[in-house]
Amino acid sequence: MAFRRVAVVGAGIVGLSTAWFLQERGVSVTVVDRSGVAADSSWGNAGWLAPALTLPLPEPAVLRYGLGAVLRSSSPVYVPPTADPRLLRFLVDFARHCTDRHWSASMRVFARANRVALGAYDALAAGGAREPTRTADPFLAVFTSETERAELLDEFDRVRAAGGEVACDPVDAEALHTMVPILGTRARAGVRIHGQRFIDPPRFTAALAESVRERGGDVLAPFDVTEVRDPGNGVVDVVGDAGRAVSVDAVVLATGARLNSLAHGFGVRVPVQAGRGYSFAVEPSALDTGELPTNPVYFPVQRVACTPLHDRFRVAGMMEFRSPDAPLDPRRIHAIVDAVRPLMPHLDWQMRTDEWVGSRPCTADGLPLVGSTRSPRVFVAGGHGMWGVALGPLTGRLLADAMSGEPDPLLQHFDPLR
Repeated sequence: MAFRRVAVVGAGIVGLSTAWFLQERGVSVTVVDRSGVAADSSWGNAGWLAPALTLPLPEPAVLRYGLGAVLRSSSPVYVPPTADPRLLRFLVDFARHCTDRHWSASMRVFARANRVALGAYDALAAGGAREPTRTADPFLAVFTSETERAELLDEFDRVRAAGGEVACDPVDAEALHTMVPILGTRARAGVRIHGQRFIDPPRFTAALAESVRERGGDVLAPFDVTEVRDPGNGVVDVVGDAGRAVSVDAVVLATGARLNSLAHGFGVRVPVQAGRGYSFAVEPSALDTGELPTNPVYFPVQRVACTPLHDRFRVAGMMEFRSPDAPLDPRRIHAIVDAVRPLMPHLDWQMRTDEWVGSRPCTADGLPLVGSTRSPRVFVAGGHGMWGVALGPLTGRLLADAMSGEPDPLLQHFDPLR
């Protein structure tokens, strides 16, 4: 079925990438969003395009935290006490998928996606998206001991066993501090990971939106979609607040953690739960001594990601299963600071800006939802968990191909109706 006009609901990197690749195939697109371009997860993301670290979220290590740990607000994975039956069902299903067998099976799928994910970014750049990706060299994972480091190296062995590609070298304390002088004395071991990149997420997403506009597309915001109607007459109506509507041949739902509200009526029963992440920025002027890193720094044990983004240094981390509409919990910001302050003691951690919380759209099995629904004119693109930025352009390309009659076999693993 050929579509001439498509509406994309959601102006994050997944939705805009889908719109852009549909334009490559001659489709007229209209993107609508309840808030604006990069208004949620695409704004405060760490911005890593790191295939070596783009892994299934349900993993056996999550279960090692134990119930007591996940109920503590300082835990990297936090579940506030709740009686919400929907969240409890999701957590039980998530835990059920935290097995070695499921992780290995999912990793084989991720390995296939990771091999071609950066190529989708290259296609955007070749087609006119003006904000570049940046090579991350060195891309460093930092530890307090060689014992801690061994866990990441073991995980990389498991990634390779599942078909993934990881090139890395151990780094001793002296080399580590030479590459990142701002590190404190407690940073004693590292891993240098090769072949990774990073972006400034809000700048990249804004540039992508501008490219969509320059190629003739519309980006409308605020436009809060309240309903999608497919009466079966060849036209889909995307209905917004205040009586506004867009009539098109097909619609793509790319609404992040709010995907279920619009997709449920079209047979998508896989719950998408907000796995909220936190971030903030430290300005260069906040330094007591030393220089900010010029490449990403990762603290795997603390699950904290640090990224230089032009004029600021973004610090991001945490996974919090809570409603996407809940307010920012300052305890989670403090937990990030407490976790990494000993490793970067020369930053003035009180001089924080851009404190932010955003909702990553998580599925219990860790696999995205990309493809068609029960309606031949309604498609979904979401459920990427922590990897919406890393896999967003690839998702857009895969879905645009499928909507143009050329589905990639990889999409069978992301079936929204599974």
